[in-house]
Amino acid sequence: MANVNPLNEKVSMNNPMTTNPMNNMSNGSAAVAANRMHPMSNPTTGHHINPLNAQINPHSVVKPVSHDMIPASVVPAAHHTTPINPRTSNLAARPPHRRGDHHMFLTSDDNAMMKHIEETHIPDGRDFDVKPLVHIIEDIVHRATPIAGHVHEAKVQAHLEALEEKAPHNGLTEILNYLAYPIHRISMELISKCANKEDAHSTTMSLLHSLTTYAWDTKVAITFAAFAQQYGEFGLLVHQYTTNPLAKSVAIIMELPEIMTRQDVLKQKFDAIHDLIDKMLDVTKCIIEFRDVQTSHRQHVITQELEMLINTAHISTAAYWTMRAAVMCAAMILNLIAIGHEQISSTSEAWELSSLTHKLANILDHLRKVLNLCHQKIEEKRQQDAFEALLRLLRTPHIDNMKILSILIHSRDDQLPLFDGTHKRRVGLDVLRRKHVLLLISDLDIAPEELFILHHMYAESKTQPNRPESNYEVVWIPVVDKRLTPWTEAKQVKFEEVQASMPWYSVAHPSMIDPAVIRCIKEVWGFKKKPQLVVLDPQGKEANNNAYHMLWIWGSLAFPFTKAREEALWKEQTWNIELLADSIDQNIFTWISEGKCICLYGGEDIEWIRSFTSATRAVANAARVPLEMLYVGKKNPKERVRKNSSIIQIENLSHVVQDQTLIWFFWERLESMWHSRTQQDIPGETDPILQEIVTILSYDGSDLGWAVFSRGLAETTRGKGDLIVQVMKGFDRWRDEVSDVTTFVPALDRQLRDLHSPHHCTRLILPSTSGHIPERVVCAECGRPMEKFIMYRCCIE
Repeated sequence: MANVNPLNEKVSMNNPMTTNPMNNMSNGSAAVAANRMHPMSNPTTGHHINPLNAQINPHSVVKPVSHDMIPASVVPAAHHTTPINPRTSNLAARPPHRRGDHHMFLTSDDNAMMKHIEETHIPDGRDFDVKPLVHIIEDIVHRATPIAGHVHEAKVQAHLEALEEKAPHNGLTEILNYLAYPIHRISMELISKCANKEDAHSTTMSLLHSLTTYAWDTKVAITFAAFAQQYGEFGLLVHQYTTNPLAKSVAIIMELPEIMTRQDVLKQKFDAIHDLIDKMLDVTKCIIEFRDVQTSHRQHVITQELEMLINTAHISTAAYWTMRAAVMCAAMILNLIAIGHEQISSTSEAWELSSLTHKLANILDHLRKVLNLCHQKIEEKRQQDAFEALLRLLRTPHIDNMKILSILIHSRDDQLPLFDGTHKRRVGLDVLRRKHVLLLISDLDIAPEELFILHHMYAESKTQPNRPESNYEVVWIPVVDKRLTPWTEAKQVKFEEVQASMPWYSVAHPSMIDPAVIRCIKEVWGFKKKPQLVVLDPQGKEANNNAYHMLWIWGSLAFPFTKAREEALWKEQTWNIELLADSIDQNIFTWISEGKCICLYGGEDIEWIRSFTSATRAVANAARVPLEMLYVGKKNPKERVRKNSSIIQIENLSHVVQDQTLIWFFWERLESMWHSRTQQDIPGETDPILQEIVTILSYDGSDLGWAVFSRGLAETTRGKGDLIVQVMKGFDRWRDEVSDVTTFVPALDRQLRDLHSPHHCTRLILPSTSGHIPERVVCAECGRPMEKFIMYRCCIE
């Protein structure tokens, strides 16, 4: 299908014989109307004398309004002289305008019409802000409606209330200094053309020639203002002729009381005119907005790209039809006064108004679509520029961190950008000056378990504020992309709830995070769903794009949370029960100091748990080995794990982690160890710590139980649930290998290895939002690369 310009949609109004309301009059009534309306008509010759230029032949083309036709007092000093344009310098010598010239638009294509419209446009470069003028026009046309139905009365009232809410536009007096005279000229030209029985197209083209040096938005505003002046005068007379003696006398001369007796028909006519005026206003505002796009946002968008997009809006055609609508409305008001009852119930006028309203509605729809694309392009370029500027800023050395933080957290209207979670008050960015800052990046759905653990670590760091590792602050950066999901009251409540639960600093409102910053967070720092901690040093330089794993593994000992510190901590680390269990249960440190054997085990099958704990306890008693067992459940401590913990306690099977949040933390921390370790420059095949981490994570990925045994901080071993139960029940076969507590774990390890089968199926399940996922992961059982699968899981208990 060919690309059809919606602005040039052909309607029957292109027929000049149906668009001129004056053509609906009989010759006699037209003459009477002309004589009644225009005292400057020559009664002898019948020729109409142009009140603005009595020397111009009424049938010749109207010359463009040039600067030297406007009094010097209303023209800026810089524009007193206008260069002669070769396209317009010989206009006076053109052949007289023939009434039938406009028929070419009936036979030529739409491009020819656009070409003729654009040929009238020779702007001199002056730029007027016509928005104050349009504001006054809008006020006039809504207040001046002589008669309106109930529906339109409500619309008018709504418009007036909206207008009253707007502050008066500055610059109105200044703009009228330049445009008052052209408005008056166009108003008189409208009267002249209507009295001369010019059709709507010819009149509109004449106005375009008269306004040839103005920009499109200014042409439309001047023409609209000229009509609004006439419409306002008529409306003022209608509103006051029954109460004001002067208005009554003028109305009697105009036979207005007689006309107003047909209010039933007049309501329909003025409702239709009001509908058309509304569309004229909307299109005019769109044309002005295009002008603003061209002038105000040029620095944000590649000019050529923007111009090409604006060209598809066909502003010239939109201006033509808006001006033509003004001509139509002006003619109808003037004809109503001139002809009276004969014009009130004109069927052709009603059809023309409806058709032109539909035409402008289509134009408006197209303009808004293109305008939205323009704003989208402008915003994309602005965001790209802001994003690139942010990246440059992040790479640039600074004296302190204030400049970086002020870009990341943008304060508007001098508002304090931070909320102090400890003292529950708004504060400025100065509280972070030259400090290590941890940006806690998350969406609004941050898990309460994470907040609990972070709260504990943060509070612990502040108990001894003079320690070097306590010299950092946390700032919550909520990532809410309003371009994807709108901000709602429910989200506001959620944001306030999460913010209130944090003892550290947070952004006062998500709107202070610019889209360019959100893009940086996602594309540069790799944020997906899982919370991150981006570390900025005291100079604002990025020290680590995600210290979350370091904080989970070592807490404040990881300060200053740099990659170098992470590498140093791992070099000091060996695989033992302390690294694995950390502080999920304070009894562990006591057991370690007492030299006891410690067993951590997990799983969901309560029958296996009973079998395992019973067999293990029997072996420990038989070997006289001091053994303590601790149940750590599974990664997601759902209801089944809670029930298991309760049963274990009731039946006294072993110790349990009392706080379910700490069970969650055990598995989250183990995942953090995996992420942190995989980013070290150590091959997985030769990394014993990574192999142990992967093994235990793979245990949790299965539905079976598992256990890890350790003697204090010394040797460890681990195995799957079925193998361990089998080994424990066959203790009599390896009893002789256990002489005391120091030989129990090595002997158990040998038994598990002897029973190990080459046939296995190991699963390592990691959430897709957990950050860095290496392309290659080796199996802890056999050392071969594991296959990668995508799993979707819905686990509801």
